[in-house]
Amino acid sequence: MPLRPDGRLNHDLMPGEKGPQDACGVFGVWAPGEEVAKLAYFGLYALQHRGQESAGIATSNGEQILVYKDMGLVSQVFDETALNALTGHIAVGHCRYSTTGGVTWENAQPTLGATAAGTVALGHNGNLTNTAELVNLVAERHGAQRRGELARGNTTDTALVTALLAGDADHTLEQTALEVLPRLRGAFSLVFMDERTLYAARDPQGVRPLVLGRTQRGWVVASETPALDIVGASYVREVEPGELICIDEDGLRSTRFAPVERAGCVFEYVYLARPDTTIKGRPVHAARVEMGRVLAREHPVDADLVMPVPESGTPAATGYAAESGIPFGQGLMKNAYVGRTFIQPSDTLRQLGIRLKLNPLREVIRGKRLVVVDDSIVRGNTQRALIRMLREAGAAEVHVRISSPPVEWPCFYGIDFASRAELIANGLTVEEIGQSLGADSLGYISTEGMIAATEQPASQLCAACFTGKYPIELPEADKLGKHLLEQAQLPLGAPEDGLSQLAVGVGGSTALDHP
Repeated sequence: MPLRPDGRLNHDLMPGEKGPQDACGVFGVWAPGEEVAKLAYFGLYALQHRGQESAGIATSNGEQILVYKDMGLVSQVFDETALNALTGHIAVGHCRYSTTGGVTWENAQPTLGATAAGTVALGHNGNLTNTAELVNLVAERHGAQRRGELARGNTTDTALVTALLAGDADHTLEQTALEVLPRLRGAFSLVFMDERTLYAARDPQGVRPLVLGRTQRGWVVASETPALDIVGASYVREVEPGELICIDEDGLRSTRFAPVERAGCVFEYVYLARPDTTIKGRPVHAARVEMGRVLAREHPVDADLVMPVPESGTPAATGYAAESGIPFGQGLMKNAYVGRTFIQPSDTLRQLGIRLKLNPLREVIRGKRLVVVDDSIVRGNTQRALIRMLREAGAAEVHVRISSPPVEWPCFYGIDFASRAELIANGLTVEEIGQSLGADSLGYISTEGMIAATEQPASQLCAACFTGKYPIELPEADKLGKHLLEQAQLPLGAPEDGLSQLAVGVGGSTALDHP
């Protein structure tokens, strides 16, 4: 068997450093007569920033579902041969960053499960908070033996949802979904399908984005609007919080399974979403530029140059420069490819830290008083090394400005921050953080200023990672955690004999014939 990459992509090259890791990306298409696997491939390509650990696509021709998934980037997982084998008129795609469950092939999506009338393939963006409750529900409904994805070692909340969608002989998948979805708590933007129908659903808070688009021959659902653009789909609307959409040969129908309690993630505007995305009518790039303008008003400084930490700090730095009148300049060059390798640097190279990723333009920096703009600070290791590098390149002063407030709390809705104990803002004042980083000054945007830049009501946004106020009730601490299903003593026994009816090949296709 050939060796497979392990999916541990190296984005943060500072020893021990870990930035805010993205949520996942989901994509679905119903389009008879189109090469839906290739549409899904390009849709996932546009959503690659949301998850780089694994990628997968499932397709249906009306009678059979095929899935191909593996560890790695979309462009590493798929080639022409794989895509040509994925025939049909419906497709569901997923690119993953693990917010529940480990970085393993077994946890790659779409997940597959048998239903009373066929098969379900499902992709999930978000993170459920009542996983322990769902484990009990799966055991109650299906007995002690693990089946399907759970039998093959899948340890994600997505596998639990897939198991619950199995239903019974008296219910269609749509009816089962309308019974299961109200039982889920937390963040979920789901795209799933059976042999004949494409489905999309979003949690009542609408924490993670999900949009609906129209093509000449069908419909598309995706995490962000650029995925619609790349496949030539026109934007129709958001999938509403608490809504289940079904698309088949009879057209599109919508059912509400829960009332709207909108609490969209503000960090999508700050960092997670692509700058060319529009969320709830607000272009993300415009929101980030405005955050920079607000930051300049709230934390002015006498300086010679405003420079971003590429690429995430660029829109806010543009806004800061425009508002302050200080010239904008690129003081750092980014190696666009170093964070996309499976090769771990040697100890000698790791000692160089951030230099593997960023290199200073000394002629731009030398002798200048700099305003360095970034989107967030988590642990602070990267910023500390960056400031040291800028001083070594000849910077006279380094003033750090951050276009989000201090991150003090963990996220349980689909962003994998460091633990609270590791967050630099936990227990330190802003002045103390600045001193720890070695900055001449440090300024964070206010929570009110950040929210104002989104042009959304504060009551309709989740800012829990900044405020500690969680809009969706959380269970006890021992029932939370990324590796809950791996660590917990589940009321699910050993896998059933023969595992399940699903035949799985490493890095290959899985086929389920319609019963």
